[in-house]
Parts: sequence; structure tokens; C-alpha cells
Amino acid sequence: MIAIVDYGLGNLHSAQKAFGHVGIEAELTSDPARIQDAAGVVLPGVGAYGDCLRGLEEKHLVEPVLEAARSGRPFLGICIGFQLLFEGSDEGDVDGGLGLFAGRIRRFPNASDTGLKVPHMGWNQIAVPEGRTCPLLEAGASPYVYFVHSYYAEPVDDSIVLAECEYGQRFPAIVGKDNVFACQFHPEKSQQAGLDVLRRFGNLVHSPVG
Repeated sequence: MIAIVDYGLGNLHSAQKAFGHVGIEAELTSDPARIQDAAGVVLPGVGAYGDCLRGLEEKHLVEPVLEAARSGRPFLGICIGFQLLFEGSDEGDVDGGLGLFAGRIRRFPNASDTGLKVPHMGWNQIAVPEGRTCPLLEAGASPYVYFVHSYYAEPVDDSIVLAECEYGQRFPAIVGKDNVFACQFHPEKSQQAGLDVLRRFGNLVHSPVG
């Protein structure tokens, strides 16, 4: 079973429904014991970075989430759940993060600087950097996926970038190291391409990394 962490924010039912569509059992839960027992864990998130971080803290889920990520079990962050895995964000009044990846979340430049609207919203193509592989994408795939975000990750270690996207600049679309992966886009809103990402994550759950 995959546990989708329910901390009061996020597109939880859509993510659960998308997993079900590809035949993978996923349960919404805020119970640390269920998170601990799950074969894989998903940390979703929509809205503001600070609200999501406070939601985890208020429900006493920071340590259970960190323990899940450090346990070796497949772990997936989605959208703000992606951003929370870094050390902090320039968004809002709350700093800090889960710190699983070194780096910071930065805001896209304003439209006056680039001619591009912020937030970055809609379909865009992602690609795996040359010489790398991404377990969440089929080899050679460069799918179009659905984004809604104003902030992007600036990792210290570029090697964690498993897929990237272009929106006035290159930015990470998928990051990952060992058992921990994260997507800046919304797989549950990305039609077949997103379902393929969730299916491949499910395969990791049944055939664990490492």
C-alpha cells in the first residue's frame, strides 16, 4: 500500500484516484503508524509553501515523513511536496524545509524581465539531461506534463536533476536520489504521461530501489 500524506492541504483525492486508475492501492492518511507501515509514501501539496510546511508541523507529521524518506522505501513528492524536500524557500513568511535535498526554492523572474507570465501554468515538455536516467520516465521519453507554480528548485547538487524543463530558464522538473523522488509538475493532472509516472513509481514500490 502507498500512503498519501494528508496534512490538510493538497490535491489528495485526485492523486489517490490517479493511482487507482493504474491499479495501485493508495490510502490518504495522517496517521504516523500508517505512514510507517506503508510500502511507499507520497507527499503532495498545492498552494503556498508556508501553509504546507505549517500543516505538516501542526499535524506532527514532519518526523514521520522524514523517517519514511530515510527508510529506503520509495518516496515521492509532488508540486509543493517537491519544494518542501529542499532546505528553504523564498516564498512567504516561513523559512526552512525538510532538508532532504540541499538547495533552495526561488521565484521565477517577473514577466517584465522575461515576457513570460508567472505562475508557470499549463503544459510543458520535460527531458532527461544527457547521460542520465530517470526511473519515473520511460527511456528516451520527453513527455508534456502539467505545471502550476511560481517557484522552482535551485539544487546545490545538479546530479539530483533527473528531468528538466524550460520556462525562460532551465529548471528541475524531476529530482531524485536513492529512494527519494519528486516532481514539480502534477502527475495526476498530466493525463497519460502523468499516469505513466505514477505507474513507474508504483513499480518501484513493488521492486524497491537498491
